[in-house]
Amino acid sequence: MPASSLAERYMAVRRQTMVLAAPLSAEDCCVQSMPDASPVKWHLGHTTWFFETFILECYASDFEPYDEAFRVLFNSYYHTVGARHPRPQRGLLTRPALSEVLAYRQHVDRAMRRLLDAGDVDRPALEALVVLGLNHEQQHQELILTDIKHALSQNPLKPAYQDSPRFEPGLAKSADERAQWIDFAAGLVEIGVPECGESVDSGNRTFYFDNEAPRHRVYLQPYQLAKRLASNRDYAHFIAAGGYHEPAFWLSAGWDWVVQEQRDCPLYWSRDSIGSTGWSEFTLGGSRPLDPDLPVTHISYFEADAFARWSDARLPTEAEWEHAANLSILETAPAPRALIHPVAADSGALDTAQQLDQLFGETWQWTQSSYAPYPGFRIAPGAVGEYNGKFMVNQYVLRGGSCATPQGHSRATYRNFFPAHADWQFSGIRLARDLPPPT
Repeated sequence: MPASSLAERYMAVRRQTMVLAAPLSAEDCCVQSMPDASPVKWHLGHTTWFFETFILECYASDFEPYDEAFRVLFNSYYHTVGARHPRPQRGLLTRPALSEVLAYRQHVDRAMRRLLDAGDVDRPALEALVVLGLNHEQQHQELILTDIKHALSQNPLKPAYQDSPRFEPGLAKSADERAQWIDFAAGLVEIGVPECGESVDSGNRTFYFDNEAPRHRVYLQPYQLAKRLASNRDYAHFIAAGGYHEPAFWLSAGWDWVVQEQRDCPLYWSRDSIGSTGWSEFTLGGSRPLDPDLPVTHISYFEADAFARWSDARLPTEAEWEHAANLSILETAPAPRALIHPVAADSGALDTAQQLDQLFGETWQWTQSSYAPYPGFRIAPGAVGEYNGKFMVNQYVLRGGSCATPQGHSRATYRNFFPAHADWQFSGIRLARDLPPPT
């Protein structure tokens, strides 16, 4: 790739991160609302630390660290790099100030630009690390949105991250409340990509993480997937039927979570007599009456699994989801929205041919598959090998992509993963069912 093209990509991604942080005050950027989330200021520092640590330190002949303390403060989980500041205490980092973190970003950006313009480096190795770093930063762009949403939701003023259009419920009603299902035949299928890194297909570059490889074969029994995502209306029926009070629907650990957390509805739902549904929902645009036709979101694996049981269905496996996605007409990236939030399924699309709707751009979709290595997976040597492989335990795979997912990260092979209790991401539900085996 020409050096100028790589440098332009680098600066475009870095600018987009700052665009996402622009609506926030210095106080907003410092707060940490729970151990699973991080302050925006930390995201800004950590993504910069990645380029300084893994690229500048290795390739820049005149490298000097911006601040030795940042090596510890902004290290996330890379044990081979050195000491780390405890994750639950990132909100205590009132120093360095936001202004100093922004100065750190500018310093590293200037050094990266000089490096990318130089011609005396190992270009293939450098480019691979830069592209990994850019995709890593885009993952943190999504986290900036979901983490600040949780932080703002804890504020009694319920402030909005962004201006949002006037709420007008019922503009995109579903054509039919009855579940529509798509059948998929049994057979031996291939999922995953041959190898990680960037590939070029018809002139388009696509990056793949190492956990998306290697490509391998999986035998699938005949199955069905719901044509659309579960909606707020669907989930409200589950609540009204006593779903949060019946342990038979819940995994044992899930029921313990419901009791301990005193849950009786999804994260960000509140009972509200003003709206037609009796519920309101906190969004990045502030609190709004719950729209029954929007996909239900911010659902934990525990809740998704319980809803599926109540629905006399189950969650899909990740192999079923990827196979079905590859057989459907893949959607293009969603158009920019006034509010970063899922939208309802198009009523006309519900009557189209045998293809899944809302595959990408609305909510991540839980699968019943544990996050584990594919057959033949090998962890890369060095600290970069800690990126994905070390997390392959006690988590579940989500597929698709959400309204907060950057372009290029919504692809059929992408494997997102979170523990079963995680609900602050834009995560939702697509139901699956078994079909009788062929006779």
